[in-house]
Amino acid sequence: MLKFLMFVGAVVSMASGVAAAQSTSFADLSEELARAESDVRAVDKAMNSRMGESDQKLASAKVLAAKSVAADTTARMQEQLALLDAKLAGLGPEADTGEAQDIRRQRANLSRQRVAVDSAIKRGNLIGVEAQQLADEIAESQAQQLGEKLSTRSFSPLAPRFWNSLAHAWPRDSRRVALFLEEGRDQFTQSLRHGTPWLALLGFLAALLILLPGRAFARRLGRKLLTEDFPARALRRSAHALWRIVVGTLAPLLAALAIVQGLRWAAMLPEAWSSLLGTFVVASAFSGLTSSVLGALLMRSQPSWRIIPISDRAASSLRPYTVMLGVLAFLSIMLTSFNETIGASPAAIACTQAVVALAHVLLIGATLATLGRLRSDRTGEPAAAPRNAGLALVNLLAWLAVAGSLLALVTGYFSLSLFVLQIIAWGVVLGAGVYLLMAAIDDTASTLFTRSSPIGIALIRSLGLEGSSIDQFGVLLSGILRLIIAVLALGLLLSPFGAGNVETLFGRLGALAQGFNVGGVTISPGALIRGILILFAGLALVKTFMRWLDHRYLPATDLDGSGRNSISLVARYVGIALVVIWALASLGIGIERIAILLSALSVGIGFGLQAITQNFVSGLILLAERPIKIGDLVRVGTDEGDVKRISVRSTEIELPDHSTLIVPNSELITKTVLNKTLANPLGRLQIQFSVPIEADADKVRAIVLESYASEDAVLRDPAPSVFIDSILDGRIFFNSFAHVATPRAAYGARSNAYATLLRRFREEGIQIGTVPQRLELVGSLGSEPHS
Repeated sequence: MLKFLMFVGAVVSMASGVAAAQSTSFADLSEELARAESDVRAVDKAMNSRMGESDQKLASAKVLAAKSVAADTTARMQEQLALLDAKLAGLGPEADTGEAQDIRRQRANLSRQRVAVDSAIKRGNLIGVEAQQLADEIAESQAQQLGEKLSTRSFSPLAPRFWNSLAHAWPRDSRRVALFLEEGRDQFTQSLRHGTPWLALLGFLAALLILLPGRAFARRLGRKLLTEDFPARALRRSAHALWRIVVGTLAPLLAALAIVQGLRWAAMLPEAWSSLLGTFVVASAFSGLTSSVLGALLMRSQPSWRIIPISDRAASSLRPYTVMLGVLAFLSIMLTSFNETIGASPAAIACTQAVVALAHVLLIGATLATLGRLRSDRTGEPAAAPRNAGLALVNLLAWLAVAGSLLALVTGYFSLSLFVLQIIAWGVVLGAGVYLLMAAIDDTASTLFTRSSPIGIALIRSLGLEGSSIDQFGVLLSGILRLIIAVLALGLLLSPFGAGNVETLFGRLGALAQGFNVGGVTISPGALIRGILILFAGLALVKTFMRWLDHRYLPATDLDGSGRNSISLVARYVGIALVVIWALASLGIGIERIAILLSALSVGIGFGLQAITQNFVSGLILLAERPIKIGDLVRVGTDEGDVKRISVRSTEIELPDHSTLIVPNSELITKTVLNKTLANPLGRLQIQFSVPIEADADKVRAIVLESYASEDAVLRDPAPSVFIDSILDGRIFFNSFAHVATPRAAYGARSNAYATLLRRFREEGIQIGTVPQRLELVGSLGSEPHS
């Protein structure tokens, strides 16, 4: 059935591809290709002059879109080319004589079409190459401009020359500000002369309604709907956090739009203010996003809806900083736009950057100090929660970044200082948003795709799936979506600051250190640092993946503890191996060099590390075949105990005296091992005894069965059994068997059965034991007895 469905899917996809190829004519595809080529030519022409940052962004988006169109058009032309080739192949090669004229005409027509399509495909490929070259050139230009901007140094604020330059530029900057404000005042006054600006007043009123009662009503409405319609508490909390972010972002955005649009409809502001008004809308939305994301994370006034595990005191202490960060983001965007609009002097721009950077330093420093106080001092006592090494490292790096930014600020590198500080602030906002979004994704997947959910029950009943399969799908879906969100977040980290090509900039700066060549591999300080960073980052990713695997995915499976341990160990070692290969590859050591190195090491392994290698391979066999699992009761030689841990080198067995026996894995593979719980977990107890031949055998058998029945540990299925083993020397020998749930319970159950059996036999007067022996002393043959 599965193969049939796959076949049907393939046929449908092929048919859809052919239909798509045939639905668009060659003329339409050529027209799309011509438009893409025109866009590429326009961008190429525009790059002959210096382009601003916004123009570069538009140009980059334009050429990337042209490249995408060219690639898509070329792919569809390839399908048409394949159809033409198939038709020509069906007509066959041209015959010298005896061929019909219509076939010749058809072949010639198809050949001309093929030449045209082939030429268009080559043209499309060329357009794609040119578009990519232009995109790379724009990226390089952006990186160069960013490098120039970050490396620009002004006079230090501690030096008199900084204040002298600011004082020298003050008259000109003040005149520009005055002219800008005067132009706005004149337009405003002129608008008032024509009557009351009802549209502007309506815009302000709408803004107040949106910000005050409208936002509060939207929050209450969302909370009410979530409380009534979302039965899962975790999903309800995640949805509420996202709803707060949506409301907190849209409310200031719509309010700013209402104000700006009302002013524009009333013609109260001049055209020169248009750019600043547009920035006002963007700044309002970004400020609302910043404050709402951090507010939804902390949930100061609604602790029962809080997702992040922090105390109410911590949320109350941190909330004012999040509001101040939103206000600072708004002011930073508006001041930058205002300077650009009025054409402020470099001294004024530098002073503005210095002030904004100093505000960021103070805000981030105060936030870090508060976090440190909350972490180390909870109501005057040390923190009860264990310290997280990762959070401590992030805190240290943040302090170092703040210190470096302050040093750059003092030395005059205002753009660099502000850039680093804004990345830190945006990273906090983005991290909080990603955390909430990941929590929402995990809660949604874990709620919808479980064996007890309506969707899970429907899938189990309709498709016959197992409950564990539904749980595993939910966990895997959550992991995949969260991974996609993490990758997208990395791309969004630098995007608000026009730094999409910062990686290119750092790559160009890192190329300044040439390094030295060792065995055909160039080793430079930058490469070593990159390799170390990749190694630590990879190990952190492996640790994160193992935490997800051990605590999220494996518990959703039906595997026992031993199976989970096997998968966990193999995944950990494979992950570490991949990280090491990744780090070596970042140093310029390719896979082929790593293979040569491993081949060389194999000689040494063969001579000096045979035992370790043998144990390692045996460990992999144990983890794969699982003849011994964690929790099994095994006997190795004369020692018997429970398997507690299986690693790739050895296996730990806990003996009855609570000591640990460490057995090399090769011993468990090459020698005989008794596993009492491998095939059947049941334990068996056996009791053998004899009674005189005069005893009632039926009564004895009934007493034995009653003794087994009185013991709670003895299983009813399989039922106990009693057999007469033999009759010898005037006694009847009995042999009996019973089963318990586990071999570990056999010893105690047999002891209790013995005690009950002895008591019953004593009450019934039945003697048990061995055949009495008699010793006779016989004298030597032919001798007389002594009197």
